[in-house]
Parts: sequence; C-alpha cells; structure tokens
Amino acid sequence: MEPDPKAFYVLSNLAEVVERILAFLPTKALLRAACVCRLWRECSRRLLRNRQSFAWISTAESCSSNNHALVQVLEEELEKVQVLPQMVFYIADAETFSGHEEHCRGQKKARRRNSKETAIALEKLLPKRCQVLGLVTPGTVVTPTGSRSGRPLEVEDGEAGFALLFPKMDGVKIQTFHFFKDPKSKVIDENQFAEAGLKNNPDLRVVLLFGYNTWKSGATRFLHQIVNRLNEKSIILAGGHVDSFTSLTSENNSQPSESCGVVGLTFSGPQIQSATVLLDQDVVDEKTAEAAMQRLKAASIPEHNTIGFMFACVGRGYQHYKTKRNLEADAFRKFFPSIPLFGFFGHGEIGCDRIVTGNFILRECNNNIKDDLLHGYTTVMTLIHLG
Repeated sequence: MEPDPKAFYVLSNLAEVVERILAFLPTKALLRAACVCRLWRECSRRLLRNRQSFAWISTAESCSSNNHALVQVLEEELEKVQVLPQMVFYIADAETFSGHEEHCRGQKKARRRNSKETAIALEKLLPKRCQVLGLVTPGTVVTPTGSRSGRPLEVEDGEAGFALLFPKMDGVKIQTFHFFKDPKSKVIDENQFAEAGLKNNPDLRVVLLFGYNTWKSGATRFLHQIVNRLNEKSIILAGGHVDSFTSLTSENNSQPSESCGVVGLTFSGPQIQSATVLLDQDVVDEKTAEAAMQRLKAASIPEHNTIGFMFACVGRGYQHYKTKRNLEADAFRKFFPSIPLFGFFGHGEIGCDRIVTGNFILRECNNNIKDDLLHGYTTVMTLIHLG
C-alpha cells in the first residue's frame, strides 16, 4: 500500500500533533523515535525535559533464575518507565542477593550468586551515564511498582528489592559520595567533603548516610567523624548501617575490601523540603507508632513528588510488635496514602526528629544543642519533597 501523503505531512510537519502522540511512549521507545527526524528529536527532547518526577521498580517475589529478582523485574519494567534516569538508588536483601541455600519443592537448592556479578548485571540495564548507588541489607521495605497508593511491605525474610529512578530535575541536584577509613590518616580530607557537596553548599537540604562494615575496629569513631560534621539544624540527616554496598559507579572504588566506610546521597536545591521522626524503643504498639506518624504529618511537607524512607533496626518489625506484621509501614500509609515508602532493616539507625520547610525555617525548640543521631533498636521515618 502507498503511504498516506496526509498522514506523512502531519507526522513530519505538525509539532503539536507529533508531541501529543509521542507523549504516550515510554522513555526507551521515545529515545528510538528521536532518531527518526529532526522534528521528532526536538519533540522527544521537550517531553523528556518535562518528565521530572521520580519513578521506581520493585519486587517482593522470589525468582527462579540465577539472577536476583530485582534484576529480572528491572529488565522487564524498564521498557515501560516514563523517565530517563540520571541517578539510580537501589537496595536488595543480603541473603538472596549474594546467594544462599533455600528450600525448593522439599529439597535444598543452592543459588550460585555473586553480589558483584549481580550488581554488574543490574547496572548493564541502566543508561551508561547514569550514576548508581546500590546497597545490600538484611531486609527491605518496598512499595509495589507503579502504585503510589499501594501498600508498602516490610520484607524481613525472602527475596525483595527496589530501584529508585531519578531523572534530571530543575532545581534539584543529587550526588553520591563515599568515605572509607584510611589506616594511614585519622583525619578526613576537607576537599572530599566539598567535592561531595557536603561543605560550602548553601542549598544542601538532605543527606542519606549509610555505614558499612560498622562492626570493625574504629568504625564507630569514623562514623562519628562524618555524622558530627553534618549535625546541623539546616540539614536532614537519615540512614543506617547496611551489610555492604555493591554499586557506586560515579568513582573508582580502590579501597581495601576489609575497610569500613560510609556511602550516601546528597539532595541539594532550594525547593526541597524534608522532615524526619525517630521511633524509639518506647514505640511498642500501633497506637504509639501512629503517634509518631502524626508528628511527621504535622511537618506539613507537600505530598506531591515526595518519597518516604524507613530505616529500621533488624530487632524491630514482626519480632518487636509480636502480634502484627507490617505495623510501621501500615502506620505510615494511614497518614500518607499517596507517598511511596522505601527502606531497609539494618544494624543501626541514623536520624532524629527534625523538620526543614519551604522557607528553610526549622521548627525546633532548641537550636544550640546537637541532636543525638546514632541509635539502635529504633526506626527513622523520612519524607523528602523534591518540588
């Protein structure tokens, strides 16, 4: 059949029509369409610039292949994603990410998994220029893919993970950083702090901080050095202790494998708003958990384009509350039904009750006393609004 000359004219000359049609395409298909002609390329670029909300891909189901389920679901779901990620932050469970023996049809089946190989397989699915930070933790907190109102799940055992996809966003800068304990030096280089955006950065709003190998000698002192420098009322600091980090593609990781250190993300930008609350050991039931969420709700953080993070101790969860699973995640969802929640169960928590609002005015009673940021047997809940 001969091509319709009217259709050809419309699709090669009318930008408004072409852009409306291309708007239905996921990012991968849109990038292929951009190769057709100059008009399609310009329309595709405009659409990508406008897609500035974060996206995520998650899984809480076991995978029968040698790869972790997060790798498999990422391979499938990336075809449908509506953003072009510049930064990816992912967390997977430690047990199945690295390989373990599990029961399969009554028999033990050994999974041959290597955490580094799995991380490489995951990174190959992402754009080449994309920065990646990947963590391995004893348990995860995930919200189902594509549903902001979906019930977040506390996965304390079993295969699970998530990947947060951040596109380029106007007025927001997200950076990775990494500090490891150098046995030859007891002091951290100030230039490293500046390069990571942690010093001389008036737009710094949020720091997500994750310690690894924190059980090693000198790790606690090293972690205190980092945290104490960032313990300012104008910065939200949240995170915890993880088993290890598997991906940090923005730099060459040449530190010894037996060292301890800190990795993390910085969120800078005048439009960012954030708040954290600490659920301490006195939070032991549904009522007290919801009271903590009410404190977080009182921060009045806008809920559009906002992410929730939950960093909990491995001693909490079902064992802590005894009679009810998923209690803290459900309490969060009750007060924030349209905000997706992500996080992990780890070996220690970083955070406190702290609020930074749009006017950058801290609602804090005493601005002269440093907060206690390092905890155990607690949960830190965090909201980050990206504008």
